[in-house]
Amino acid sequence: WDETHFGKMGSYYINRTFFFDVHPPLGKMLIGLAGYLSGYDGTFPFQKPGDRYEQHNYMGMRGVSLSRLVSSLLALLCLSVQSVLELSRSLPAALLAAFILIFDTGCITLSQYILLDPILMFFLMGAVLSMVKCNSCADRPFSASWWFWLSLTGINLAGAMGVKFVGLFVVLLVGLNTIYDLWDLLGNLSLLCLLLVMFGKHLLARVLCLILLPLALYTAMFAVHFTVLNKSGPGDGFFSSAFQSQLIGNNLHNVSIPE
Repeated sequence: WDETHFGKMGSYYINRTFFFDVHPPLGKMLIGLAGYLSGYDGTFPFQKPGDRYEQHNYMGMRGVSLSRLVSSLLALLCLSVQSVLELSRSLPAALLAAFILIFDTGCITLSQYILLDPILMFFLMGAVLSMVKCNSCADRPFSASWWFWLSLTGINLAGAMGVKFVGLFVVLLVGLNTIYDLWDLLGNLSLLCLLLVMFGKHLLARVLCLILLPLALYTAMFAVHFTVLNKSGPGDGFFSSAFQSQLIGNNLHNVSIPE
C-alpha cells in the first residue's frame, strides 16, 4: 500500500502535478528523481496495491529507497559500524551492530519497495555518525575536519527532517549532545575572558552549522518542491485561491485574486 502511495507521488513530480502530503518533500523528490533518471515516464497510475507494473520501469524508484545499495548492506552498514566503533572503541560491538542490521527482517523488507523509511534511516544514521565523528575532533576545534563533520551533521539533520518529521528525534539527540558539549566547555575553562571568547566561538559555530544551515536547506527543499509542481493536481484545494491561480490548468489560473 505504501509503495502505491509514494510511487504515485514520484509520478506527480515527474509530471509536475501539484499534490499535498503530510510528509516533507525530500524523500518523495528523490523517488521522483530516481524514476526520471532511470527512464520512468510517470504514466503508471498506482491505483491499488498489487497492480502489475508491466512495461513501466519502476526499479529506479525502488532503488532510491536506497535499497540494495544503501539500506541493506553498504551505507547504513558502514554508518552503524563506524558509529558504534567510534563510541565504544570495540570491534566486537561494531561487528555485533553490523550483524543485527544485516539480519533484521524489517530492514530487509523495507529496502525492497518504494518507501521513505530507508531514506530516512540513511539520514538518521548519517547524523549520528557525523555527530560522533565531530565529538572525536573535540581536541582540535575549528580544524578542517571539525568543521566538516559539524557541517555534515547539519546537512544530515536537514535531510532527516526533510524526509519525515520523525527526524525531529535525531535533532533532539544532536541538540542534547550540543548542550552537553557547551556545558563541558564552560567547566573546562578557568579564565573569564578566555571563557567568553571561546564559548562564543563554539556557540556561533553550532548555531551556524546546526541551526541556520539545516533551516536553509529545509527551506530550499520546499522552494524546489513548489517550483517543480507548477501544474494543477489533487492538492490544489488545500491552498488559497491566490496560490491556485499560479498553477497551470487550474480554473483560477492567471485570474486576478484580491488579497
